[in-house]
Amino acid sequence: MKVTPKEIESVSNLSSFDRYKYFIKRVADFEVMYALVDERGSFAISEIEDNIMLSFWSAQEFAAINAVNEWQGYEVKKLTLEEFENEVIDIIAEKNYLLNIFPINNKTGFVVNIDEFARDLASEMKKYN
Repeated sequence: MKVTPKEIESVSNLSSFDRYKYFIKRVADFEVMYALVDERGSFAISEIEDNIMLSFWSAQEFAAINAVNEWQGYEVKKLTLEEFENEVIDIIAEKNYLLNIFPINNKTGFVVNIDEFARDLASEMKKYN
């Protein structure tokens, strides 16, 4: 799935909640998401009000343009839904992390907990069955 510059611009201008809805639809459709990781493979994290958040995007291009500032030098990591379920969800739940969905231009994305995220994604995926 290739994202055009026009799509990058239009999606980047959406509100955080609208980017979240876009993310859910794209992930349900393609069953992949993207994160940023450092050279050790650790996920890029951010913190707000003592909450640690892992950030995810719906396309490689969106993740790549956010590898700036404190995430400069991080690489894009593609995660299938199966990899996310098997490798990431337990970490998120165990450490009580939040998900920062689709941060853009150094602004926080839509922040959800893993239960809300799983519910929203499952609801969207039912439309594809």
